[in-house]
Amino acid sequence: MMKDRKRITFLWLAFLLGTLAIFLSNGSTRAQKRVQDLPPPPPKWKPKPTPPKPAEPEVLDVVRVTSNLVMVPVSVTDSQGQAIQGLTVTDFRLEEEGKQQEIAEIGDPEQIPLDIAILFDISSSVSQKGFFAFQQNAAATFLKQVMKPVDKAAVFTIASNPVLVQPLAPAEVAASKILAIPAATAPVPTAFYDTVVAAAKYLGENSPGRNRRVIVVLSDGDDNFSERIKGLSVAEARATLKGEVAPASSLVSLQDRHRRAIADLEQSVLKADASFYSVNPGGPSVRLNQISMRAQTGMTAVAEASGGTAFVPDGEKDLEVVFRQVAAELRGQYLLGYYANAEVPAGQFRRIAVSVPTRQQVKVRARQGYYTKQK
Repeated sequence: MMKDRKRITFLWLAFLLGTLAIFLSNGSTRAQKRVQDLPPPPPKWKPKPTPPKPAEPEVLDVVRVTSNLVMVPVSVTDSQGQAIQGLTVTDFRLEEEGKQQEIAEIGDPEQIPLDIAILFDISSSVSQKGFFAFQQNAAATFLKQVMKPVDKAAVFTIASNPVLVQPLAPAEVAASKILAIPAATAPVPTAFYDTVVAAAKYLGENSPGRNRRVIVVLSDGDDNFSERIKGLSVAEARATLKGEVAPASSLVSLQDRHRRAIADLEQSVLKADASFYSVNPGGPSVRLNQISMRAQTGMTAVAEASGGTAFVPDGEKDLEVVFRQVAAELRGQYLLGYYANAEVPAGQFRRIAVSVPTRQQVKVRARQGYYTKQK
């Protein structure tokens, strides 16, 4: 009996152990299947490399060089008024504010374009001289003589206000426009100062910087209608018509306004880097009264300051000679270039002087100064 109990107990334990083994075996298999069914593990995290910082831009000390090239047209003539050719850089001495400057170049006028503003007076003071058509022909011929295909000319008329009748154009076009200008058939006032200022401004705005700029005026220079003097001139004229004498204070004020108008005109011409030439068709009669002399003196002052010339021909034949002389002078100019001090403030007037120490008894004409440009 005891043996049977032990046997039963042993069999029961064996059964239990067998069952446990089967259970463990199935659990292990299911666990293995669950592990196999899982997705692969993610790759091991690696820190992203830090991109290198862009190199700091190298800070350089930039030296800005402003050319500040100043071109000075120069005419050199002998005692007979004939142009002297063949001079070189070493023949010239150029000073700015009393200090000698190094001449960097000497230009050939044949290679540098010329822009001309020709001002034709159609007011009664000129058109009644009896040779208006002759003046037109002389001026038109002048343009054809002096201008090359690359050159251009603009035409203004001088009357009660400035009128641009022909913008910059080749010689043939400008000459034809001059010949088509009608003479005044009734008294016409003269805004001489305003017209010259308008022409200088026009060249300054429309002519390239390296071109030569020239203003040629065919007029007696007598002004009675520009904005600066219009009121006093009209009052003086009315007093004269009434047989009265204008008050002395008014006359003094009028003279002062003329002087200031000439100063403004000169400044405008120099700021435009232009040379001023005047041809007074009035002839010797300009010396007969104070008004004519004042007008001629004003034109002479502007011509000398800008390196040009003021002519007073004696008659019709001399008018043609004068225009030929102006043409020859423009074709034979020396163009001296130097680099001015870039530190000088813009808008400042700088005096210059040109001489030819290597030649005796020569006359040198060049502008007396210039205004510094905006940097």
